[in-house]
Amino acid sequence: MSLIELKKISKYYQSDGEQVAALKDLNLNVEVGEFIAVMGPSGSGKSTLLNILGGLSQPSAGELSVEGIDIYQLKGEKLADYRREYIGFVFQSFQLIPYLTILENVMLPLAIIPSRNGNQREIGARVLQKVGLVEKARRLPNQLSGGEQERVAIARALVNNAPIILADEPTGNLDSVTGREIMGLLQGLNSGGQTIIMVTHNPENTRYAHRIVQLKDGQVGA
Repeated sequence: MSLIELKKISKYYQSDGEQVAALKDLNLNVEVGEFIAVMGPSGSGKSTLLNILGGLSQPSAGELSVEGIDIYQLKGEKLADYRREYIGFVFQSFQLIPYLTILENVMLPLAIIPSRNGNQREIGARVLQKVGLVEKARRLPNQLSGGEQERVAIARALVNNAPIILADEPTGNLDSVTGREIMGLLQGLNSGGQTIIMVTHNPENTRYAHRIVQLKDGQVGA
């Protein structure tokens, strides 16, 4: 059984009174430990796919199962538990809280896990060590470079030890050298066993992936 199975996933939106399909009968399986690059033109459904995988946007039709669990049959807190236990999000725009230190930003996902409340700082510092930023733990986001902020975003995604990392254009705001450093970091995490699904527009990033999924008009291309 695959780690992730998407079966005939469709997602429709209303736009100017018309129904627009972001995804149409999409089928995709992801195995444990894969590194997948999702590519496609603007409007092909890449971000919609990530949102559905992350439990953030319910599909209009179809099924998403992770380790055999039908995710969108989960309700309320159960769906939130899925996001917390299975998913780490890495965003292109970093989405760091500017008035919190780097360590505090990384610790945020731990705030809703009572069993980890006692050692949040220790866990956060350990993850910052993993991305090479523990010495900057007390700095604010605006005191870091773009590449360092992206490393913080990755650390925040790792802090719950989620088995699946969803990365949306993780190098989109970075220069080529820094982008390669971030891709090397993601590759190292994948080598450590984490499954990574990355949306990217940069063909150079695909060399780090095991497989490329091309989306076009909401479907997986041939």
